[in-house]
Amino acid sequence: MATIRFKALEALMTRQAQPVEQPLKKTSEYFAENVFDQRKMKEFLSKEAYDTVKDAIENGTRIPRRIADQVSSGMKAWAVSKGVTHYTHWFHPLTGATAEKHDAFFEPSLTDGVIESFDGAKLVQQEPDASSFPSGGLRNTFEARGYTAWDPSSPAFIFDRTLCIPTIFVSYTGEALDYKTPLLKSLSLLNDAAVEVCQYFDKDVTKVFATLGWEQEYFLVDSALYMARPDLMLTGRTLMGHPSAKDQQLEDHYFGTIPTRVTAFMREFEIEAYKLGIPIKTRHNEVAPNQFECAPVYEEANLAVDHNMLMMDLMKKISRRHNFKVLLHEKPFKGINGSGKHNNWSMATNTGVNLLSPGKNPKSNLQFLTFIVNTIKAVHEHADLLRASIVSAGNEHRLGASEAPPSIISVFLGSYLTKVLDELEERVTDKKMSPDEKTELKLDIGRIPELLLDNTDRNRTSPFAFTGNRFEFRAVGSNANCAAPMTFLSLAVADQLKKFKVEVDAKIDAGVKKDEAILQVLKDYIISSKVIRFDGNGYSQEWVEEAERRGLSNIKEVVKALEAFESEKTLNLCTGHNIFTKRELEARHEIKVENYTKILQIESRVLGDLATNHIIPTVYKYQNQLIENVRGLKQVLDAKDFDQIAGIQLQTIKEISGRIALIKIKVKNMIEARKKANAVEDLYEKARLYSEEVKPYLSEIRYHIDHLEMIVDNEIWPLPKYRELLFAR
Repeated sequence: MATIRFKALEALMTRQAQPVEQPLKKTSEYFAENVFDQRKMKEFLSKEAYDTVKDAIENGTRIPRRIADQVSSGMKAWAVSKGVTHYTHWFHPLTGATAEKHDAFFEPSLTDGVIESFDGAKLVQQEPDASSFPSGGLRNTFEARGYTAWDPSSPAFIFDRTLCIPTIFVSYTGEALDYKTPLLKSLSLLNDAAVEVCQYFDKDVTKVFATLGWEQEYFLVDSALYMARPDLMLTGRTLMGHPSAKDQQLEDHYFGTIPTRVTAFMREFEIEAYKLGIPIKTRHNEVAPNQFECAPVYEEANLAVDHNMLMMDLMKKISRRHNFKVLLHEKPFKGINGSGKHNNWSMATNTGVNLLSPGKNPKSNLQFLTFIVNTIKAVHEHADLLRASIVSAGNEHRLGASEAPPSIISVFLGSYLTKVLDELEERVTDKKMSPDEKTELKLDIGRIPELLLDNTDRNRTSPFAFTGNRFEFRAVGSNANCAAPMTFLSLAVADQLKKFKVEVDAKIDAGVKKDEAILQVLKDYIISSKVIRFDGNGYSQEWVEEAERRGLSNIKEVVKALEAFESEKTLNLCTGHNIFTKRELEARHEIKVENYTKILQIESRVLGDLATNHIIPTVYKYQNQLIENVRGLKQVLDAKDFDQIAGIQLQTIKEISGRIALIKIKVKNMIEARKKANAVEDLYEKARLYSEEVKPYLSEIRYHIDHLEMIVDNEIWPLPKYRELLFAR
């Protein structure tokens, strides 16, 4: 019982659920209490300042410096009243995490000693050191200057007694160095494009905003067991480990009773989330053992992205109090389900209409069909870019693994909506429709709500599925920043809506009635994007073959998938709408490729160390025990009995020797492959070498280690096993 593994298990036995210290109250009593929302603004700002900020939030207007001074003063007064001592500009650099630099409110004064200070200039803009953040060649390392600028559309909040102000992050020369800047641009573009199309149906629509509801999957592992697994600590996933005899095959964890310790953790992080205005609604056990999920009510996309990033930080912080570690890697355990972050996306108007929800009459349902079909068309046109927005080293293990959507981007609609689109394709013509045809078509369109009621099933194998009133982008990884896929999805749909408006207006100018013009263009889109619609089993080999016949791409390799960032189609889309410059796209491509390479480099180094310094010495000890036992048997048994009794042990000794020899050879070869790749100057060639020549050794070395785990004495195996990591709570 002297190994680190058994010490970790002993520590686990003493764990008890930590009580939630704060007395339970109604959610409404503490919801958003740590958020400088509109209710706090009314209390701490003048009416002029409040109205100005409200207008900036709703319409994107600029806030004058004079008003910014008033806002900063009120924001500081509110924060100080709650015990806050520092403030920070909180942003999303291209690391994929969040960043912050804390400054104290106080300023030295020659006459008053120290005073509390926070003016409008500090609220609106700051200059953090940007030299160590990924830039993809947008700047030199010695160029440290970068700017953060206040985003009024996402309210300031208090986290750990620090006032956090959501901001964008740009370089000295103006290039976006973050996820939020292009997201805000794409959302603004979507608003403009969607409002123009909505004007065909409702003149009262003056604003359209993308909505997002994310579903966050994650694993919990006891902190002592986590600390005894260097691979988990350094890479976020297990680089070795034989499957447990029991894992998820009985399907008994999904939606089961939540373990007591886990419930205590969930209750505390939910309370803290409510204080930060994060509207967490759902919690439950997921499919894999020790896997769970939480999900909020949908929000405006920009705010939802901020809340998800904040939520991941919050979960990590709260889990420590309960002696847990949160695993957000897409595939922390081989052979069981990984974790995703389903992005439920839709569009809503200032009039309260969900544009992806059927209405109550033919007119509103024609609007519904317009936005459904244009979204499908957008996904079809830019499938490779959407895939590139969600691929990563972690997600590469998960996608297509009979647990998550495949790398083939397809759209699920369900049989009834598919039937509606098929009928439109057949019945709508370029010729003028008769009054009877128009009436019959309107009646059919008017029946959409009753057709879809409880008839649109879900398809968990589809990467982009319609689920009744939204599309669920299921392929996003659990550790991802939602801003990237939401940026490119919103951009693609906005671009498509603008093209739709041009085509419809051209037909109207040619004398075609508005509704007929809309239907004719929709028919063209239904036909041209039909290949991407698929309602069957996305996990099947049949679909892989069918997708190839349809001409759909199936790019499984991260490095290859990321090439979509620099395709001519992507370049025209992004620069044409001023969402990214060519340099910004190239930078993101470079950052993602470099990150992928570094992750493989770290994983290979960790695995080599574990194999050489943990596994092989342990296996040698066990092999020596077997050898001593065989020697003892030879002394007490005659030759005939010895051959029969010791034969199996001799076979085991030989197998151990063979596997150790292979591990040593493969570790050496992996190191040589890594050296070869590291010597290459070209970033993309280096990534290719890591993917093709280094990465295969990870699974090959693991194969032999996992077999040795089943041979070596359980008492001396150095690392916590899958049965302990997955079932110890």
